[in-house]
Amino acid sequence: MEYIPAKTILSGYQEQKSWFGCHYNMNLYRGCCHGCIYCDSRSECYGIDHFDQVCAKENALETLERELRAKRRTGIIHTGSMSDPYNPFERDERLTQGALEKIARYGFGVVMATKSDLVVRDIPLLQRIREHSPVAVNITITTAEDALGKQVEPSAPAASRRFTVLRKLSEAGIPAGVLLMPVLPWITDDPANIRAIVEKAAQAGAKYLFNGGKEMFGLTMRDRQREYFYARLDENFPGLSTRYRKTYGYDYGCNSPLAKPLWGEYTRACRVCGVAYQMADIISIIRKGYEEPQLSLF
Repeated sequence: MEYIPAKTILSGYQEQKSWFGCHYNMNLYRGCCHGCIYCDSRSECYGIDHFDQVCAKENALETLERELRAKRRTGIIHTGSMSDPYNPFERDERLTQGALEKIARYGFGVVMATKSDLVVRDIPLLQRIREHSPVAVNITITTAEDALGKQVEPSAPAASRRFTVLRKLSEAGIPAGVLLMPVLPWITDDPANIRAIVEKAAQAGAKYLFNGGKEMFGLTMRDRQREYFYARLDENFPGLSTRYRKTYGYDYGCNSPLAKPLWGEYTRACRVCGVAYQMADIISIIRKGYEEPQLSLF
């Protein structure tokens, strides 16, 4: 574990709250060691040259407390968009745990995105935050099969463990859902896989699933992320990178050829299972119980 300097931990306040109703973004770590073959954060635009090497930000908790104390407006903080807040080093570093303690103390809400079952450790803190502010945990699940997951997310916890996390969060009263993204053409874009994820998530108590938007069943690819992805395809799915190159070329958005029927399968499964899938409905679930006058804070 290396430490890198950081002037700030929180982004500035954003009135636009389309991403799970959040106002701020927080990154305590830089890089990730889950090894997911599709991760967009490898792209050059993010400036992380050694993405598989996790670094922690120096004086992260002190900086975060100073920023929280100085904010003129409370709001909902999102974490996990760039690097998983529960990478394996968090077990000892406890930066995410310390951040949640400060978020609870200063009256902010939080929405977390992770693939790790380590989040279960912090359920008591999430419950404390939920006493005064919205809370939600989004678990990324791209395949219902552990064996396939090992090929596309080699160092991340198995999907079966993530479904268990959903159940534990739900039983603890924490709103939880699934980020069903990305969907990899010719790998995970099987209607049976999409249906299985929805059904297992609902059985585990998930309140919602989100796939990125209407008919958005695919992945993004650019510069060095594309080359990394193709190299992993050559290792695990021989011949498939050639099919990708012929189909998508240098396109950034690479939707599955089955995107439209998958959307139909996905929405039907969500309706049958009684889980939300539209962002507006998801935000309503996260904010339920925090209507005016409480939400005037947000």
